[in-house]
Amino acid sequence: MPRGGSLTVGVENSVLDQQYAAMNIDARAGNYVIINVTDSGTGIPQDHLDKIFEPFFTTKELNKGTGLGLSAVMAIAKSHGGFVNVYSELGKGTTFRVHLPAIESSSEERTQPSGKVSLPRGNGETVLVVDDEASILIITSQTLQAFGYQVVTATDGADAVAIYAQRKNEIAVVLTDMMMPVMDGGATIQALKRINPAVKIIAASGLAANGGAVKAPNGGIKHFLTKPYTAETLLTTLRKILDEA
Repeated sequence: MPRGGSLTVGVENSVLDQQYAAMNIDARAGNYVIINVTDSGTGIPQDHLDKIFEPFFTTKELNKGTGLGLSAVMAIAKSHGGFVNVYSELGKGTTFRVHLPAIESSSEERTQPSGKVSLPRGNGETVLVVDDEASILIITSQTLQAFGYQVVTATDGADAVAIYAQRKNEIAVVLTDMMMPVMDGGATIQALKRINPAVKIIAASGLAANGGAVKAPNGGIKHFLTKPYTAETLLTTLRKILDEA
């Protein structure tokens, strides 16, 4: 953040389900403590994201960085059975999430709740899922179909707008990523609202700060998911927006 900004650090307890785990190659379902670190800086270019955890990789000037910080973070997390994911948008900032398996106290004895949590189901409604990551499209589609929804997919905003223009009468909700090539989430949302001002939209982003942008009065989006999300979060949010008057 060369011109200053906000740095937010938070810790949360979370139960990761199979959907969440499937979105992270090193993850397993279970109880975790998640350390979130978010900045409002310049963001990380896409071609650097695949390299930032490599030892000695750095974009800093000579003698101003060793390139060992993030590789050490990753090594420590993995040594505890955890994992790290990162999400960044140029000009908006970066979020790192360090996931560490939670250790339950001896008094809890890994007690499992009696019975499974009943997740809300669909009634055949059609959901348009927009994301440029194939794995997320597949996992999200499979989850929605398993819980009674029909799914249409698009890999970018332009594709989504074209599909919605043709099938707006049957699509009940649009779930769109915020960072995509060709047409990003913000532009996609505006284009969809021009076609149908009453369109129901859920925005999703790995950068939690994006929630404020899409929920702002001029954004017009009330429902936001932080990626990666659990099946429970997805299905609960979807049911909530469908049940709104």
